[in-house]
Amino acid sequence: MHKLQSMLTSIPNARLDDRPVDQLQATVMRAELAAMIDRITVAEGVHATAIPRLTLARVSHMQQHPVHAVHEPAFCVLAQGSKRVLLSDEVYVYDSSQYLVVAQNLPVSSQVVDASPEAPFLGLRLSFDVKDIAALALDLRLGETLPKRASQRGIFTGELSGTLLDPLLRLTRLLDAPEDVPALAPLIIREILYRLLRSPDGWRLAQMAVVDSHSQRIAQAIGVLSRRFQEPLRVEELADEVHMSVSSLHQHFKAVTAMSPLQFQKQLRLQESRRIMISEHVDAATAGHRVGYESQSQFNREYSRFFGLPPARDVKRLRELQLGRTSP
Repeated sequence: MHKLQSMLTSIPNARLDDRPVDQLQATVMRAELAAMIDRITVAEGVHATAIPRLTLARVSHMQQHPVHAVHEPAFCVLAQGSKRVLLSDEVYVYDSSQYLVVAQNLPVSSQVVDASPEAPFLGLRLSFDVKDIAALALDLRLGETLPKRASQRGIFTGELSGTLLDPLLRLTRLLDAPEDVPALAPLIIREILYRLLRSPDGWRLAQMAVVDSHSQRIAQAIGVLSRRFQEPLRVEELADEVHMSVSSLHQHFKAVTAMSPLQFQKQLRLQESRRIMISEHVDAATAGHRVGYESQSQFNREYSRFFGLPPARDVKRLRELQLGRTSP
């Protein structure tokens, strides 16, 4: 313990150059990050912080059921444990040696697969706006140097290098100095995004923000669907709105999201209907109608296929799980 504390205190609070962080130092930084999250997140669940874009998570048991949500653009890091994320039929598993980037608003399911009371899952999520990426990409003139590649998934994993860990740790340290957050947090967040763009997989993130790229137009299409998912989907109108042909829209939309626009809309509707039933205590018929379903039987059928249970039974199960978490 004393040796670890000595190693932790030897790391400087800020880096003034671009010298690579060696493997030993990266290991020590991971240990400090885990210790900080463990100290701050006494209770189970997701915790907001004094840094608006930064949330911390603690889970002490492996999750038996996946958690469904529309994941906003974010840089996700695990200090301890591992997690499985599903996008359509694709599986992404990552642990403390990797990061996960979600570059678009995507309907995913996630599940903590390595956690225990003795070694809880400890995670960190830094949300970002694609506009921030676009501004950085413009400053770095990435639009001129970005390799000509086909559209890629809007979600990916990469190696969590010391170069990324360093500013991430400095950002987390600010939680112990809230008076410094307004001045320093924006600068460190910009550095983290810069390091991401400069990483081996940074082009995947950059292509989502470069003006007039196919991926950037798909981001626009995702925005339209997210705002108007209750309305009937007319693919021709959507393609016109983002200045693409119908065939090009289908091709690049699936490349980025792993699903068609119709499948994407369906998942948005189903996830929102579930949220409405739980948070507003409405019945399945009301929820289905509010998210755009005209047929109650179709809603029940698609809900059961997606979540594994009919709406009423699924909501009952989720409420029982929530009650179990809050009971002494």
